[in-house]
Amino acid sequence: MDNHNQLFFNQYFDLIAEKIRQIDLELIHKTIQMIKALETTNNKIILAGNGGSAAMASHVSVDFTKVAGIRAINFNEADLITCFANDYGYEKIFEKAIDFYGDNGDLLILISSSGNSANVINAAQRAKQKKMGIITFTGFDKDNLLKKEGDVNFWVDSKAYNIVEMTHHVWLLSFVDNIVGKIEYPAN
Repeated sequence: MDNHNQLFFNQYFDLIAEKIRQIDLELIHKTIQMIKALETTNNKIILAGNGGSAAMASHVSVDFTKVAGIRAINFNEADLITCFANDYGYEKIFEKAIDFYGDNGDLLILISSSGNSANVINAAQRAKQKKMGIITFTGFDKDNLLKKEGDVNFWVDSKAYNIVEMTHHVWLLSFVDNIVGKIEYPAN
């Protein structure tokens, strides 16, 4: 590998590691308490986001369900998205999904790099009305709109999508692994 590429990747991975370590440990503690509380209430986690955040929501919801034993769902089915977008408008797809699938006491995890996606903000506002817990994952501007809606708010100090999304992904999967109680474990 030439020196330019080696320098790029060293700096890139150092930056990601730095962002991952900037997580607030008090927020982690509160989040884990909120998640573990679901085990006794029979409530579920709902995850939502757009684009890469939607892919992340799918991955994390499966891991919460299969690996950590906590029911989790997301709204990434093409038929659901296109139906709700057609009938209610794209800005209301997650809000309407929460109307149909959200229950009082559920935990909503919203992922938005910008923190300004109307459909994600509308979901948070509907979740408040339904008395659901709300955890947000954002980046870009510290004073983004979604952060104002959450009970717990994780923010990455970066304006680069991949840095923000990779940091969110590591943080979310660390919660799954904490619930499991192991750092490494084999696939089952």
